[in-house]
Amino acid sequence: MITIAVSLGAACLLGLGFVAQQHAAYRKPLDEMLRPRLLLDLMRTPLWLFGLGLMACGQVLGAIALREADVARVEPLLAMNLLFALTAAHVVYQEPFGRTLQLGAVLVCGGVALFLFAGQPHGGRLPDPLSPRWLAALPVVVVAAALVAFGLRRSLKVKAILLAGSAGVLYGLQDVLTRNALLTFDHGSNVLMTWQPYLLPCVAVVGLLLNQSAFDAAPLQISLPATTVAEPICGIVLGVAIFAERLQVTPAALAGEVAGLIAMATGIVVLGRSPFLAKPGQTALQGRNGSHKEER
Repeated sequence: MITIAVSLGAACLLGLGFVAQQHAAYRKPLDEMLRPRLLLDLMRTPLWLFGLGLMACGQVLGAIALREADVARVEPLLAMNLLFALTAAHVVYQEPFGRTLQLGAVLVCGGVALFLFAGQPHGGRLPDPLSPRWLAALPVVVVAAALVAFGLRRSLKVKAILLAGSAGVLYGLQDVLTRNALLTFDHGSNVLMTWQPYLLPCVAVVGLLLNQSAFDAAPLQISLPATTVAEPICGIVLGVAIFAERLQVTPAALAGEVAGLIAMATGIVVLGRSPFLAKPGQTALQGRNGSHKEER
């Protein structure tokens, strides 16, 4: 019961943090997208810093929950951050959150929960810092880069989804690196004598830049769901490849995993079909697929 409360608290803080970050990032020029200048500019914005602090607190609570329970029990609750975020955006900024958006959000969160519940990742062990198992991280980086490259010349809506997906992939890698550092510390080893902790901040910063670039391009219902989906899936895949965790492979489990993936994809499509929203005092974003923002 305590783990559930901590996980939901983490999801709430993450969702509120995403709302604050997106509200600040959405007001930055599009020509700052994917450039370090975007983060430097946002660091001078109190609202964004507040959102970053909320997200960091949520991640700490999530890490506490993950140390007390299996991934399959915690991650579905953490995925609820999307519902918290969209609800908060509706209340605070009066952004529409009608039945279609609610359906899309439920499909995304429910799909993540079903996938994790059916797969039931369990077991695993701490790999050697120089184990070839760590090579599994390379395809993840390639996938993240490919999503960014593919999205560069797409519409803002598609670009936001792909950048968010890329951020989620790197967040999944970040989760694995964080877990490795925690397990190394728990085993009494010197964390600083391995290379993984030094890669962790690099992955975190790049993931944050991609996430904020997605927020810069589109509202939450378009720029957040792909991150919500990609992070746990990538984390599970890397957990199996690097930590030798095991998934359920019975017919019923495989059916649940496929159904979960279909629900996630459908939810993203439903949310992605939502029109862009105009902020108070800003030019409407309908049809704004060019490389520069109008004054917002």
